[in-house]
Amino acid sequence: MLHYYVIVMVLTAKDNTTMSVAKKTAQIINKFEFETARIDQSGEIHYKHHANWGYSETLSEDIRLALAYIPVGTFIMGAPHYEKGREMPQHEVTIQPFSMGRYPVTQSQWRIVAKWPQVVRPLNQNPSCFDGDDLPVEGVSWYDAKEFCARLTKLTGKLYRLPSEAEWEYACRAGTTTPFYFGQLLTTNLVNYNGYYSYNGSPNGENRGETTEVGFFPANRWGLHDMHGQVWEWCDDSWHDNCNGAPTDGSAWTKGGNIRKVIRGGSWFSDPGYCRSAYRDCDIPGGRYHNIGFRVCCDVTEILISQQ
Repeated sequence: MLHYYVIVMVLTAKDNTTMSVAKKTAQIINKFEFETARIDQSGEIHYKHHANWGYSETLSEDIRLALAYIPVGTFIMGAPHYEKGREMPQHEVTIQPFSMGRYPVTQSQWRIVAKWPQVVRPLNQNPSCFDGDDLPVEGVSWYDAKEFCARLTKLTGKLYRLPSEAEWEYACRAGTTTPFYFGQLLTTNLVNYNGYYSYNGSPNGENRGETTEVGFFPANRWGLHDMHGQVWEWCDDSWHDNCNGAPTDGSAWTKGGNIRKVIRGGSWFSDPGYCRSAYRDCDIPGGRYHNIGFRVCCDVTEILISQQ
């Protein structure tokens, strides 16, 4: 059987600005298949099967956290003027390979990690308003999400973290340049958002008024689900009003700006314009709201291919 091995470089912070390689661990990744969709200008949806590489982190005997491989690449971050947003100026960013959670962190995953030893702060095991093991966890602050990543890092020996804003948009787009990875339009058949509102001629739909199980809707071309709608997702970056001076290497923009932290993707509560790949927003890092969650990333610096 053919296996691909990812060498994950585990990084340990020496101070606020310096990171050093602590050790290497080999991680077998396997191919997974998923369904994607495209919606044309008439509103008709076309489905297609794709595949990508990824791996699962075991959290307990029956709970795993699935991640997808995000390849190296350069993309244009931000929105063109016709999208009429605050994501300008557009600028070129080069992203190094990394792994990203295929879904927002779920309530069952959260409860497992919330029981693990505290690194910096305690975690509420049941912070969510909407109850369900496979629903995304919400009602968690940026600080809570960082604690989740810190505990995951400590227990697994791999560096887990929040995505940078640039990484988030790059992963969301998955090679597309349209407002949504499904195309120019959006529909509540593909995304959990407030369908009473329309964008760019999108058909009106339902307003579910709550989260849905992760993975219920089709993924983008890299196998990531729920990047549009569902819950806003915390990024590592501090908020800046525009993209002037933003890093071009994909790193989190933590210098300058203000205390608020970036959120991306829109939510079940949002109109579709807020769910665009490029749309930027922010909130206070201590805020806990029932339309904000997160997903995790893990650094990948080298890929070795071998047969077994």
